[in-house]
Amino acid sequence: MAMTTNLLWLVGVICAVWVIYDVLAKQKSMKTGEKVIWIIAAVLFNIITAIVYYLLKKK
Repeated sequence: MAMTTNLLWLVGVICAVWVIYDVLAKQKSMKTGEKVIWIIAAVLFNIITAIVYYLLKKK
């Protein structure tokens, strides 16, 4: 059970880092307020935010 928790935590951190990196480095046309909202959401709800971000912003 501890291994599953660690794996889920690791996936969450990777998702959060990916969203934060993409927002800051690749989304030049995105407004500052929108960037802040995505970053806060990535920190709080990392895996869900990564899925929503991918569906809404990357396609």
